[in-house]
Amino acid sequence: MKAVKYLLLGLIAAALLAGCGKQPTQDIDAAKAAVDTVAVDAEKFAPEDAKVIKDSLQAAMDEVKTQDGKTFKNYDKAKDMLTKVKSDADALKTAIPQKKEAAKNNAISAQDAAKTAAEEAKKLLAKAPKGKGSKADIEAMKADIKGVEESLGEVQKLIEGENYGEAINKANAAKEKADSITEQVKQAREKAGKK
Repeated sequence: MKAVKYLLLGLIAAALLAGCGKQPTQDIDAAKAAVDTVAVDAEKFAPEDAKVIKDSLQAAMDEVKTQDGKTFKNYDKAKDMLTKVKSDADALKTAIPQKKEAAKNNAISAQDAAKTAAEEAKKLLAKAPKGKGSKADIEAMKADIKGVEESLGEVQKLIEGENYGEAINKANAAKEKADSITEQVKQAREKAGKK
């Protein structure tokens, strides 16, 4: 009877010791360090991936906090989550050069498309029908083309500064404006042709 009693007490003590796990500080530090190492470049060249990793780290930290509040702590799930965060951050760090190159190529493509659209709009504008009431419109479109060309200079500076996301957005906006001018000139030519 005494042996059973001691066995039960031993099992209870073992369960308590196992249940009172220590916070996985080394895993937390390793995961945070891996995320911090890749954060700046990831946000610049792979913002979606950076968000996923930051969200995963936050979820792991929330799991740690949940376990901190329990009497019988079990950090196994948090450790697994932290290990995955570190692994994902390390993998992203390896992938950053390719993502950076892809972002650069996308920015250059957007810039080229905007330049082509601006040149087309400029050529069409030179052939725009000139008539009563159209002079002011043509002058306004010339000013718009000048603005597009100026923003293409800004796009080049953004590319040189490795701000590829901003460069793409600015190039796309310039292309939209140039396309809009082209469309306006085409409509004016159609109207003039009908008269």
